[in-house]
Amino acid sequence: MNINQLSDLLQAQQKIIEQIALGIPLPECLKTICQLIESIIGTPEAKSSILVLKGHQLWHGAAPSLPSAYCQSIDGMTIGNNAGSCGTSAFTDKQVIVSDIEHDLLWQDFKDIALKHGLKACWSTPIFSSRKEILGSFAIYYTEVKSPHKVHLSLIDYFTHLSGLAIERHQTSDRESDLLVSLKNTNEKIRAITSAMPDQIIVVDEKGCYVDFYGDSPQLPAKNPEGLIGQVATRGMSPEQTQSFMALIKHVLKTDEVQVCEYEMEVAKGKRCFEGRFVRVKHYLHESPDRQHILWVARDITDKKKADLRIEQLAFYDPLTDQPNRRLMTDRLQGTIDKVKRHQTIGALLFLDLDDFKRINDSLGHNVGDQLLVKVTQRLKPLLRDTDTFSRIGGDEFVIILESMEKDKNLIMDQATSVSKKLLTNLSHTFHLGNGDYRIGGSIGIKLIEDVNETTDDILKHADAAMYRAKKMGRNCYAFYEPALQELIDKRLEVESEISTAITQRHFCAFFQPQIDMQGGLIGAEALIRWRHPKKGLISPAHFIPVAEQSGHIHHLQQAVLDDSCQLILQLKEASLIDEGFSIAINISAGQFDFTLENSLVSTLDTYQLSPRHFKLEITESMLMDNIDNTVNLMHRLRDLGFRFSVDDFGTGYSSLAYLHNFPIDELKIDGSFVQQLTPGGDDTAIIDAIIAIAKQLELRVIAEGVEDDYQVNQLSLRQVDAMQGYFFARPMPASEMITWVRKSRESYVLNYDI
Repeated sequence: MNINQLSDLLQAQQKIIEQIALGIPLPECLKTICQLIESIIGTPEAKSSILVLKGHQLWHGAAPSLPSAYCQSIDGMTIGNNAGSCGTSAFTDKQVIVSDIEHDLLWQDFKDIALKHGLKACWSTPIFSSRKEILGSFAIYYTEVKSPHKVHLSLIDYFTHLSGLAIERHQTSDRESDLLVSLKNTNEKIRAITSAMPDQIIVVDEKGCYVDFYGDSPQLPAKNPEGLIGQVATRGMSPEQTQSFMALIKHVLKTDEVQVCEYEMEVAKGKRCFEGRFVRVKHYLHESPDRQHILWVARDITDKKKADLRIEQLAFYDPLTDQPNRRLMTDRLQGTIDKVKRHQTIGALLFLDLDDFKRINDSLGHNVGDQLLVKVTQRLKPLLRDTDTFSRIGGDEFVIILESMEKDKNLIMDQATSVSKKLLTNLSHTFHLGNGDYRIGGSIGIKLIEDVNETTDDILKHADAAMYRAKKMGRNCYAFYEPALQELIDKRLEVESEISTAITQRHFCAFFQPQIDMQGGLIGAEALIRWRHPKKGLISPAHFIPVAEQSGHIHHLQQAVLDDSCQLILQLKEASLIDEGFSIAINISAGQFDFTLENSLVSTLDTYQLSPRHFKLEITESMLMDNIDNTVNLMHRLRDLGFRFSVDDFGTGYSSLAYLHNFPIDELKIDGSFVQQLTPGGDDTAIIDAIIAIAKQLELRVIAEGVEDDYQVNQLSLRQVDAMQGYFFARPMPASEMITWVRKSRESYVLNYDI
């Protein structure tokens, strides 16, 4: 509703209330209401009508623009479920919107009369008394097929209420007190509006919902303020702003004090900053006496805030690059140190100095040098996260603070290394300056932020020393402040590079260790990743698995194990050496247990045309504790496909009984360290006995690994373990040897033990 309509509405309200208060005859009051709403709507196609209910019949109270013949023809109509818009509205106590009279069933008995007089749409609203009794109906007819806008519905509601006042006043004299209260409320609203018109005036209720708007609307989140009525004013605010806004409303209602605050809001002309003044308004809505309301005066202070921001820019930001200067960087570095102390985490600081900058600055001039610094900033800043700080502390020196909540030093070192590589690679690309292209480089010193006793000056000094060490190492280099850390990083990078090469050259393969049931029969095998290095021979998984997980290569290793396992099963089947109960256990690391695992497993098994029932997925206890909801969902999906789950090294981790009920586990695997405690004369078997008891109670299978002698076999058989694996039966072996072993074991191998 625009300011002119609001003004007309206020004048109309005043005029109608004056007529009611002066006791003007009801027909004249109702006629005035019809004329005023038609005037505000402002179109000759709209024609209003007020019908007064007497008993069960509706009689025209006023319809100055409707044909008199039409009014006479429907006068005295009986209300009901299909009695046009007005009769149905008065019967059901609900608003009835008919946009097309000709095709609406409610008008089946009356459409010929309406269409004869050119009436094609009718929106009817029941008129209620202050006691919620039906007094009649208020209708807007249109000479064209039409649906109402929200502003129409708002006007109808407004004039319907006024119509109710008029009808009620003339029906009984004891309603005069209600009219006086309504007039008092109206006067209070008008005073509030006129006292604050220079700014945007908004009325909200105790729940923070929009109720009314006054004045122009540049400070509202929509061009059409009527469409916002009923919506929460906190829509679009951050959670923190929402909490503060609602707390302010509660405080105003509790204390009756004027409150002032600043806030940001996305409005029709963009994101703006406002100063809001909030004051309680009493008796705002007579029809809702229990609702409490707040008058909210909003003033746009965006330009003032911009000026304040400019002052801050000059104090804390480098004027050339618009990045944090040394002062702000030092403050943020202190904040990072405080977080390290508070959370026992580790951060990192990178000290970057440009190579060959002095040569360009001296030969081409300071203006070109400044252009280079700006372009360096534009190229490097987007490579960092929003949480990191990229600052220019002077000349051609830049400092990057890497925020982190990690506690693993290796992860932070990897992150700092990765960021340094990325910065130096992009820095080495050609820069176009003036009429020529130039290449520069950079040197980066890295200092981990982990010593809670170090100051900002200490960290910067150490990073600066590491940067000079990097310069001595050559062009485009980085170095850690601690030499030992640098050596560790170099070794890790070397292993990562070798893993990448080994994947390309297919040096990774699976070895298999048989699993034997208690009757001596082969039931499956565990697949174990091995690296056959052309020069170093077999490399232990402990040497490369952690690096593979952190570098993302673990998925390639998993695929190699899965492919070898599928091929082994096909070869054993082709030789008729196994039955359908044979399964291969595959270890799944934490780095693999994500949404890609399901796709990889299903795709590979489809390629080899093998059933998931040939595979057990071995996971650790710690993996079950991470991101439990997603883990449970993924495990259930895989189990529904036919895969089974075994918990590896059970008893060495959390050993929480709670998760055994929550996860779809089929098998517990007793760690070899517990099996080794089964020795003649030894009595430390409580853990094994407990694991077996738990498993049997939960109907889970139990398999023991690391079995090395016949005494352990005897003891495990007495405890009703379901299966075993270990050197006693066979060491892990390549697929070709596994096939030979299976063939020989079928011919000659029998498990012998004394029960």
